[in-house]
Amino acid sequence: MYNFKNIFSSLINKLKKMNRNTILVCIAIIAIIITGGLIYANQNHSFSISSIFGYSDKQIGEQAIKYINDNQLAATPASLVSVSEASGLVKVKIKIGTTEFDSYATKDGKLLFPQAFDMSPKKTSASTSENASANTDTGSNQPTASVTKTANPMLEAFVVARCPYGLQMQRAMADAVKNLPALAQYIKVRYIGSVSGNKLVSMHGDAEATENLRQICIREEQPAKYWNYVSCQMKTGDTAGCETSTGVDSAKLNSCASDPSKGIAYAQKDFALATKYDVQGSPTLILNGVVIDETGYGGRSSDGVKSMACAGFTTKPSFCSTKLNTTAAASSFSAMYSSSGSASGNSGSTGANCAPAQ
Repeated sequence: MYNFKNIFSSLINKLKKMNRNTILVCIAIIAIIITGGLIYANQNHSFSISSIFGYSDKQIGEQAIKYINDNQLAATPASLVSVSEASGLVKVKIKIGTTEFDSYATKDGKLLFPQAFDMSPKKTSASTSENASANTDTGSNQPTASVTKTANPMLEAFVVARCPYGLQMQRAMADAVKNLPALAQYIKVRYIGSVSGNKLVSMHGDAEATENLRQICIREEQPAKYWNYVSCQMKTGDTAGCETSTGVDSAKLNSCASDPSKGIAYAQKDFALATKYDVQGSPTLILNGVVIDETGYGGRSSDGVKSMACAGFTTKPSFCSTKLNTTAAASSFSAMYSSSGSASGNSGSTGANCAPAQ
């Protein structure tokens, strides 16, 4: 260990031995170096003191907001609410639309995490632990014993319309239905959110809440159009164009969306189920009333969707032996089914998801 007292004393003694002229020369040299550095920084805007000593928390927060907006990761522009430190990371509170949520960034400002999971041990009773283990999947190729198999299983995917990973799961499901129409009656997309004053609230703002409501209305009142519509909309987010090209009845859709006894009522049923299952992200998969991890069934691919649904049958129908696309579907808006770097995994698992609306 350094003895700072001795080092300091040694430095003082050396300074005492230096004459006045030598000291003045040293000060002049230091001044020249500082002046030269300031001139260089002024002429080279990429150079800054922060490049030497690191970014401040506020700069990292501002950089995160710029990244989100520049890459159109939110339906409406994101804004910075506050920054703070948490567990060695920079906690960035972001506001999108009317909703605020927390993201995290590394101290060097290079990596941004949309969500963090608290892995610290939590005190639970024995009965709570047993119930938790009985209602989650182990990640094996078969559902846990608590998943009751039936003749008519139901695989439900809870998503939000503008979440990159929710879109990924919808894309995998749409591709499965396209290539295996018989599967459609055994899978269903549900939505995450809340209602405030007869208005839907969603994690990515008003645009997402509006699209959630549109998709819910189409699902409930024009089910034959649902998969064609979402398959079109997930390419670029062109809601109006897709509404026309897929033959959605616009008058019926508008009536549903504007009538709280229809659209809002349908949405509240989804939100109530999300609460019941303690849905913690988009997407979250529920098979016959039990939360499962899609990584044990082939991930977010059309074959993975088929495998999950088929795992809920008492007796598997013949279509379960049909092999579908095993490549992970593309995340976010994409004209193609797959793209490099697509995420896989479930909420809290090895992949990524969008945090639920607060």
